[in-house]
Amino acid sequence: MKVLVTGGCGYIGAHTIVDLINHGFDVVSVDSNIRSTTQLLDGIEKITGKRIHNYKVDLCNLEDTHAVFHENRDIVGVIHFAALKTVPESVAEPLLYFHNNLTSLVNILKCIQEFKIPNFVFSSSCSVYGNTTDLPVVESTPLGEAQSPYARTKQMGEQIIQDYSRVNDTQSILLRYFNPVGAHPSALIGELPLGKPDNLVPMITQTAIGKRPTMIVFGHDYDTRDGSCIRDYIHVMDIANAHTRALQYLLDKKNSSNHEIFNLGTGNGVTVLEAIKAFEKISGVKLNYELGPRRPGDVIAIYANNSLAKEKLGWEPKIGIEDMMRTAWQWEVSLRDKVLSN
Repeated sequence: MKVLVTGGCGYIGAHTIVDLINHGFDVVSVDSNIRSTTQLLDGIEKITGKRIHNYKVDLCNLEDTHAVFHENRDIVGVIHFAALKTVPESVAEPLLYFHNNLTSLVNILKCIQEFKIPNFVFSSSCSVYGNTTDLPVVESTPLGEAQSPYARTKQMGEQIIQDYSRVNDTQSILLRYFNPVGAHPSALIGELPLGKPDNLVPMITQTAIGKRPTMIVFGHDYDTRDGSCIRDYIHVMDIANAHTRALQYLLDKKNSSNHEIFNLGTGNGVTVLEAIKAFEKISGVKLNYELGPRRPGDVIAIYANNSLAKEKLGWEPKIGIEDMMRTAWQWEVSLRDKVLSN
């Protein structure tokens, strides 16, 4: 069965492609490569033995998007990752985020509707909950005020899909995931930010390996156990497996409605400083970091109740914080070694 993965050259998309292939799916990718390269496709091929075809298409262009669907009429589902995802950038350039993230989604849904694609899995985010104090969040937790334009695009994307689902037969699942980190255990694929990373773990690993002289912990005066933000870090391969399970759940017609939502997190809140300590422990590297001011767009604390995904999807996060950090560090080291060998 063939699956179309948008954003397949990106971090979570690439790991999900590996998991899909491991579970017998045929995969094609669409990625404009404006924030990615085809490097992770090379890693996917080394891991799985299969070369994934990527259509270098901007999903904001309906005609080009339509052509991909026209060529792949036999796809059983779409997993939609493609989106801009940097919180600080979205604060600085809101129109860029609204145009890219929402236009691409609408175009994908137009094609799903025209070509009668039965199944759709959407990459949403815990950022839809805003600065909630109702922790851990469950899927029915009211959505709070978006703390960034990025978060607002995820809220609006969910609402677009919900409205679409009321008048269409497409079976949709929205996966709200928390903070994906780590890399494939082979160290052949991992997080590959272009330019300066905004996510914590690549900032940690790039600082530890010497790409960056220091890193800043944004905010140390929050009302948390050590003053830094609390997040629910989850290994990217656990996230990837949830997408495969969500698609299989729809294919097996186990869904009770054509629009379902699942949280994907470990259920454990970890502070930024605790994450740094976990990294220092597994790597043996003392991290050079500074305590800085809060960053606009960041929520104070967020972590998941994941009972629904466990119960309905049969999904279970298996990888703990130390192994998250270990695989991220192995990936960073492999990138350095690759440069040195060249």
